[in-house]
Amino acid sequence: MTALARPTNGRMIGGVCAALARRFGTSATTMRVIFLLSCLLPGPQFVLYLALWILFPSEGKASRTAW
Repeated sequence: MTALARPTNGRMIGGVCAALARRFGTSATTMRVIFLLSCLLPGPQFVLYLALWILFPSEGKASRTAW
């Protein structure tokens, strides 16, 4: 499994689905379809997507260190 970081290539909106797809070894399209299908169910899917967008670092920023 790879680290959770939003990729710079292959993003649609924020790269959250692409990051989750790389983490779990599936295609980004599959993860996007799962997300869209989950939006049919009641729940905070859009809020979760926004939170993950904020929490997951961008791929370029994840490789840099503060020191």
